[in-house]
Amino acid sequence: MKALVKYGLEDGAVEIREVTEPQLEPGTVLIATRAVGVCGSDIHMLRNGQSWEIALPLVLGHETAGVIAAVADDVSGWQPGDRVVCETAAKICGVCALCRTGRYNLCPEREGYGAIRDGAFGEFLVAEPRVLHRIPDNVSFEQAAMTEPFAVAYTAVVERADIKPGDVVVIQGAGTIGQLAAQMARLRGAGEIVMLGTGIDAARLAKAKELGVDHAIDITAQDATAFVRSLGDGLGAHTVIDATGVSIALKQGLDIVRPYGTIVKVGWGPQPLNFSLDPLVAKAVTLAGSFSHTWTTWEAVLSMFSTGRLETEKVLGGVYPLADWLEAFEAMESGRNIKSVMVFD
Repeated sequence: MKALVKYGLEDGAVEIREVTEPQLEPGTVLIATRAVGVCGSDIHMLRNGQSWEIALPLVLGHETAGVIAAVADDVSGWQPGDRVVCETAAKICGVCALCRTGRYNLCPEREGYGAIRDGAFGEFLVAEPRVLHRIPDNVSFEQAAMTEPFAVAYTAVVERADIKPGDVVVIQGAGTIGQLAAQMARLRGAGEIVMLGTGIDAARLAKAKELGVDHAIDITAQDATAFVRSLGDGLGAHTVIDATGVSIALKQGLDIVRPYGTIVKVGWGPQPLNFSLDPLVAKAVTLAGSFSHTWTTWEAVLSMFSTGRLETEKVLGGVYPLADWLEAFEAMESGRNIKSVMVFD
């Protein structure tokens, strides 16, 4: 089958290749891919800027929507033709304390699609039924392919933060997760939402305003800290969501957050810190990491897709065949698209 493969640890070492079609195994289903979202992490891997373990050669992609093509004899409850999305935790141990308490996203033996396990930018994908969710009838494959990034934002904003009605919420980063986090913050009742970006984010900051962000700021042209402190009681943001890919954003977050506030870090930043964390102590700030998602998160997002509570149509910037993968990647990298989705026949 044709698939998009990262084959080396160099910038640009990604291409379409013919690879062996995955085989149905006991306890699994075979999914025929229909739509797959392009993630910022896929772009990092194109540029060889990933800061996580990967296995090579690797089929990229983990934001999967498709149709079950085949079901192993020992699998019940699923059948060919079912429309499904697939979580990213391709393998977990199932027996550690984290798995047993529902936090399998943090399992030490977790292997993710498009990282350690071959992912979804190919015609077929093998999955265990535990990671499958049914796509509501009124949700398209292109919409469903955005379940995973919305689930990432849900985990950060709903599960790791404590946003109350009227709070000032700052989103650092105008990329996909930042945009989706802003939607989640609005649903949580945030009083004022501020999104921070840079010069490359002009189009994305404009889109953020369409999606309900109250203030969209280019930090290269305006003092973001002074602006945030001009809001409300002047003490700063109740919650800061770091959806960037740079470690230095944490320094800005510590400046912007109010005493006893919360910073949720969801963006990967491989650069070493070169600043003091003393403000974290002086302000008694809560710093929370946020990684991946769990079953209930996916169900919540799919339900909100079905009821129209989440604005997927304003997020989807373009739909591309696999042959145009580089255009799909570059449209997101340049800021033209918030989300690109690749579709398969």
